[in-house]
Amino acid sequence: MALNYIWIGFFLISFIAALGQWIFLGDVEVFKRIIDGTFDSAKIGVMEIALPLAGVMTLWLGIMNIGEKAGAINLLAKIIGPFFARIFPGVPQSHPANGHMVMNFSANLLGLDNAATPFGLKAMESLQTLNPKKDEASDAQIMFLVLHTSGLTLIPLAIMAQRAVLGAKDPSDIFIPCLIATYVATVVGLIAVAICQRINLFNRVVMSWLGGISAFIIGMVWYLSQHMSRAEIEIFSKVSSNLLLFSIIVAFILGAMRKKVNVYEAFIEGAKGGMQTSLTIIPYLVGMLVAIGVLRNSGVLGFVVAGFNWFFTQIGVNTDFTSALPTALMKPLSGSGSRAMMVDAMKTYGVDSFVGRLACIFQGSADTTFYIVALYFGSVGIRKTRYAISVGLIADFAGVIAAIFVAYLFFH
Repeated sequence: MALNYIWIGFFLISFIAALGQWIFLGDVEVFKRIIDGTFDSAKIGVMEIALPLAGVMTLWLGIMNIGEKAGAINLLAKIIGPFFARIFPGVPQSHPANGHMVMNFSANLLGLDNAATPFGLKAMESLQTLNPKKDEASDAQIMFLVLHTSGLTLIPLAIMAQRAVLGAKDPSDIFIPCLIATYVATVVGLIAVAICQRINLFNRVVMSWLGGISAFIIGMVWYLSQHMSRAEIEIFSKVSSNLLLFSIIVAFILGAMRKKVNVYEAFIEGAKGGMQTSLTIIPYLVGMLVAIGVLRNSGVLGFVVAGFNWFFTQIGVNTDFTSALPTALMKPLSGSGSRAMMVDAMKTYGVDSFVGRLACIFQGSADTTFYIVALYFGSVGIRKTRYAISVGLIADFAGVIAAIFVAYLFFH
């Protein structure tokens, strides 16, 4: 029901805002912008997201099937099993869903969005087999979704590349701030879901895994910042992430050959589901993207930013960060929209300005909550999202607050 109310609210709030602009500000173009935006959003949902995703899904579902035939997914599930058994108590340690989730988190961690989505959809499909209420999100599905929407990424390669294109003196100077912000969002998301599901995180296994992951991230940040130049960091991220992904593909194939699996037939068998999955998600994508487009084109976000600016001015807080807020506000709604806001902030205020850098940190602090909810839950027919959206937004908010703090610490 939450998604239903949010979707309706987007249209009603946008209509009121547009009506106000027409009556009080004399903006006779506002309704045209909104209607034009609905057509553009519908086209983007099908032509630029669902159909291109069909090809990517076809490829990676085929690769995943090879991995399953080779036994690699089950091996991953056994390795991560003790940790996942604590935070996903409803998922058996030997269930393939554990391996699928590991693949998704790993691709996200490396910034490989094209690979992360098929792995994530496969993980959601696997979790759905354990779900007793097929139209309602299970505890495990909510935990998985929130951890995914927190968007933990080691190296924000796409953001660094965009900064380089726009002429930044040091395109990778937002690397550490982004990592800190997205890590805070992930930890807060994990804690929030654990509270809702009454999961005890203070046990030896969970604390050991979280401590190990934290130590790895801190150690990697220290090594890269102390022993590599900025250019070397970019080269390292490009080579290591893509080399690791290709190594996984080769390992799956070699494992399947060792088990005497017909590798090509296994690929075709798994790939057949790619097109069907993409067709299934089109209505959910179009519905959410159109509602987001209406909200954006009605000018609501501009009013919200102006309100924040007035509020913080009244209480005497430095308001330099408010000019970057459109990126933060758009991020939970639309990845492409927030990317456009980020680029606009860098072009308007300067790629190396405080606002430009903060917009980049906002972009890297979390993932697109509403888009992911529509995509992942829609792919398995879930309509009752329970508290998934609210907890996902809590993680997003934590990432935004952390982004502001580290931006002031590093760049103000």
